[in-house]
Amino acid sequence: MPHSGLHTVTITDLADPRLSGYAGLRHAHAREQARAADAAAAAGGGFIAEGDLVIRLLLGSRFRTRSVLIADRRVEGMARDLARLPGGTPVYVVTQDLMNELVGFDIHRGVLALAERGPGLSAAEVIAGSDVLVVMEDLANHDNVGGIFRCIAALGGPRPGVLLSPRCADPLYRKAVRVSMGHALRVPFAVVGNWPGGLGELARAGFDVVGLSPGEGARDVRELQCGPGQGWGSGRGSSRGSGRGLALVVGTEGPGLSKEAIEELGRAGSAAGLARIGMTPGVDSLNVMVATAVALHRLVDPGGRAGTESLR
Repeated sequence: MPHSGLHTVTITDLADPRLSGYAGLRHAHAREQARAADAAAAAGGGFIAEGDLVIRLLLGSRFRTRSVLIADRRVEGMARDLARLPGGTPVYVVTQDLMNELVGFDIHRGVLALAERGPGLSAAEVIAGSDVLVVMEDLANHDNVGGIFRCIAALGGPRPGVLLSPRCADPLYRKAVRVSMGHALRVPFAVVGNWPGGLGELARAGFDVVGLSPGEGARDVRELQCGPGQGWGSGRGSSRGSGRGLALVVGTEGPGLSKEAIEELGRAGSAAGLARIGMTPGVDSLNVMVATAVALHRLVDPGGRAGTESLR
């Protein structure tokens, strides 16, 4: 059924070339899964957003939507959201069975969008626009990368940002975007080309840099706890550290921060240094996404709940 203001196109043929960007996603994205963040950014091109919640955030993001593929049963319920598309953006309407056959697996949410990566942000732009940063070193798991975007969106205050080392997983890979609940599309991010030397830029930019590590010499993160209403990100100063913001550096799922990154943090001379999360004896580590959430909750004042209502 056509909808006023929507450029809907009903398609019944799997071979229709207008659907080529969605064809065989299972196989195409299995190849893309191995691409690191720097390679994905250099390659440019498009990426896939999946599900209504993610697509709602896509439509309000800096990324341009090329087209939408939607099951006929979902058009009515999403018409108001899709009306936000720029005029002339095609909305391809298919049956659910045809959609499943096209992409190679069951799309239970019944809606996909093909979006344009466009020019990426620079690390300097993300640093300048953020009060709280999470810096990921070599995280290869898309669930963890996407989950950390969701964590900093919820816990990083009104001006969060993400920096990634070149070998991190691509945050615009379909699974990472889905796990982030779309927040990989709205939290500014950039790849740090000079790694780990770029960590020094954070300290020089005025950030208190905290490396999250269970290793010897790290202080309990609770020792860095700020007083009520005075955490990093509050815009009201901090009872510990004098930086303009917080940069939390987290390492790989296995060994954690590399020796080179830890040495660079030492050379940077940040007042914050290394921090650890105290745990029950016999438990040696937390999942990096969980650890990031715990540390952000300890260290960041979101700066007023009203500012985070739109993230829910």
